[in-house]
Amino acid sequence: MGLEEYKGVFVYAQQVDNEISSISYELIGKGKELAADLGTEVTAVLLGSNVKGLADQLGEHGADKVIVVDDKALETYRTEPYAEALSAVINEYKPEIMLVGATAIGRDLGPTVSARVKTGLTADCTKLEIGDFPINPMPGKEQKHNQLLMTRPAFGGNTIATIACPDNRPQMATVRPGVMQALPKEAGRKAEVIEFNPELKESKRWVEILKVVKAVGHVENIMDAKILVSGGRGVGSEEGFKDLRELADVLGGMVSCSRAVVENGWLAQDYQVGQTGKTVRPNVYFAIGISGAIQHTAGMEDSDLIIAINKDEDAPIFDVADYGIVGDLHKIVPALTAALKEELAK
Repeated sequence: MGLEEYKGVFVYAQQVDNEISSISYELIGKGKELAADLGTEVTAVLLGSNVKGLADQLGEHGADKVIVVDDKALETYRTEPYAEALSAVINEYKPEIMLVGATAIGRDLGPTVSARVKTGLTADCTKLEIGDFPINPMPGKEQKHNQLLMTRPAFGGNTIATIACPDNRPQMATVRPGVMQALPKEAGRKAEVIEFNPELKESKRWVEILKVVKAVGHVENIMDAKILVSGGRGVGSEEGFKDLRELADVLGGMVSCSRAVVENGWLAQDYQVGQTGKTVRPNVYFAIGISGAIQHTAGMEDSDLIIAINKDEDAPIFDVADYGIVGDLHKIVPALTAALKEELAK
């Protein structure tokens, strides 16, 4: 079968405990953009047990069709049955593009499926678009049109790579959560629901789940924060984040950081913003002691309001900031916190 026989943009609609994960809606949103460029539709692939009732939610968020694989073997995520089910869907319906969230599940499922359907996969993408490949014409090499151009950080986030899969289908990518934007919910919008049975059979290869233990402890999710107070190398030490935490507390926000902070062991990676961390879109983002390298700004430049504090007036962070303060953060942050406390007390 030729590549021209592969049609449509497919999205893996991840659900956990019969609740659709937010990344699924984000992928549908991006899928609609890609599908518009290709003149095709978006199909969500929903795997699980007793999950057919979730199809309406996917339709309300933009899916044109929902393929449901409902099987007791898919009640809890396991690599083998999920990979078998998704591979069967791809082999049957032959999508041109297959998108999977770069979650713990997606990072396991995506590569496994791509190997089984004999195609490539670009992992942890931060940008997807339809275009020509090679991007710039090259002597002696055919330039193919309407290709999925998949952009991701490379070499530890020190550069950006744009990758295509011109000779195989589907074109597969895992996409970092928080990077793409979900469409507004359209109540009552319906998607065509297709039930598909890949005839899964228990196999000795399958892992048996004996017990599920929920994680103990609480880690704040910076992707949910409306206000982020983010610190970089310029904060100077783990102790230096005390002032940033006080500012965040006054504002009802959370603390986050740059990659340099994580590498120095001052904060855990859960709090890192940037290409090798998380992509955030808060209402207000304070960039304190952060130089503003592209590896960081790629993860926060879509914030509604960016306020930068840095002693270096030539720091690149001021190029993306709405407001900038040049000076010693160790003096400015406590003074700002005190002023806010006084104002809020009135």
